[in-house]
Amino acid sequence: MRRPVALRLHAALATLALAAATGVVLSMPQASAATGGATGYATQNGGTTGGAGGQTVRATTGTEIHAALCARATSSTPITIEVEGTVNHANTAKVSGTSCNTAAGVIELKQISNVTLVGVGAGAVFDQLGIHIRESSNIIIQNVTVRNVKKSGSPTSNGGDAIGMESDVRNVWVDHTTLEASGGESAGFDGLFDMKDNTQYVTLSYSTLRNSGRGGLIGSSETELSNGFVTFHHNLYENIDSRAPLLRGGIAHIYNNYYVKLNESGINSRAGARAKVDNNYFKDSKDVLGTFYTSAAGYWQVAGNIFDNVTWSSTGTDTNPAGPDVKSTTTVSIPYSFSLDAADCVPDIVNQTAGANKGLKVSNGNCTPQTPSPNPTTPTPTPTTPTPTTPTPTPSPTQPGGTNLSLGAGADGSSKADGTSYGNVRDGDLGTYWSPAGSTGSVSIKWGSATTVSGIAIREAAGSTGTIGSWRVLDGDTGAVLTSGSGAGVITVPRTALKKITFEIVSSSGTPRVAEFETYAG
Repeated sequence: MRRPVALRLHAALATLALAAATGVVLSMPQASAATGGATGYATQNGGTTGGAGGQTVRATTGTEIHAALCARATSSTPITIEVEGTVNHANTAKVSGTSCNTAAGVIELKQISNVTLVGVGAGAVFDQLGIHIRESSNIIIQNVTVRNVKKSGSPTSNGGDAIGMESDVRNVWVDHTTLEASGGESAGFDGLFDMKDNTQYVTLSYSTLRNSGRGGLIGSSETELSNGFVTFHHNLYENIDSRAPLLRGGIAHIYNNYYVKLNESGINSRAGARAKVDNNYFKDSKDVLGTFYTSAAGYWQVAGNIFDNVTWSSTGTDTNPAGPDVKSTTTVSIPYSFSLDAADCVPDIVNQTAGANKGLKVSNGNCTPQTPSPNPTTPTPTPTTPTPTTPTPTPSPTQPGGTNLSLGAGADGSSKADGTSYGNVRDGDLGTYWSPAGSTGSVSIKWGSATTVSGIAIREAAGSTGTIGSWRVLDGDTGAVLTSGSGAGVITVPRTALKKITFEIVSSSGTPRVAEFETYAG
């Protein structure tokens, strides 16, 4: 005779706790509620599948979530954790193990990979307790509510972020979540959805962000530009003061979102960031797009948006609104397929689908909600540990500060493969690139007058068939070697005034693709 559900669940959790203590990995019922597949930039860089193909366990407390992570064989063993009930400080303790790195008072997804966290049953609420993703990859968070996370006052959690990602994070899909606060920074709250310190390939979809001073950011400062490739679609931003989102460097694709009551500013593209902003609906808001609170310009490509009762500030030193005559200032190439809903039906479709406990419904591309098919089981993705998109260069990896001097400069080189262009390395678009005719070659940035450079950043294009090996950086005026090393990334050079600087690839595997050759004065 089968035992009642409550007794079976109690027994399963008791067994899970025992497994965590003993290091045994258990096979739990395969009844994941996770549905659909990742969208947007989370589909790139190998894709985002979370815990697909692994075990499924249930948890009703934060401690049980940590115990499930710690009971795995390794830190990359796939797992789906179904959460029901309220997770708070009182029931979230640190659990130790070789496959986890947890802490009390915050859900820690740290130094791990291949995890799905999904709300089931009556719902999952993370109350005053944030979800922290750090040095991790291939993570899915779906159908959960995170509310009232504070960075000051009591209790505090995760620096005040509802969901925060930082330090070499790759491939995260956050879907059908509700992220909310009860005020701004003065009340102890910070961002709802933050990405910092080399976080890439992230999608936020069908989620509700509301009642907060800060929606979220990409990059923690004007010189922290290692983040990017982020998609925001079919989200509701409601009663947000600013940062919807704030972009510092990198590329973001923002489409079919519904913005209501953005009180101070909305999409804030700064420090060379490039945003593709398509078919969104902005209502009863102020300064919904532009560069704000800085003179470090960002850029946008716009199409099909509706501005309903939107007001705009006058242009000033630190204020550059996109409107009232909203026009594109750049172009952005998107590497994945997507379907756009017409902007005039975005309020209706987003209200029906966005947020936790909405049945995980999505748009069918024709303004009609539908329930996606269950997510298929797929092999464990690689890499199993967080790996940067590009190798760490030999020189100092500190991100240069200031404006990218390559934007608007000239470019030439020794050779180029068919279909590529020297100019692609200084257009600010990571979707375009230059390749040499073979495995080696050089590309240069040049100016009409002497320009001081002390740092560069070489960005390889996603999907490169080759990887940069050894290289030299040359003073293009004199031919002098400024520095040498291996691997793409950030490179420090002696502070030099020159009209031309050359990046020479001495060796590589296959045919490398250089998406951007950024230059900085420091």
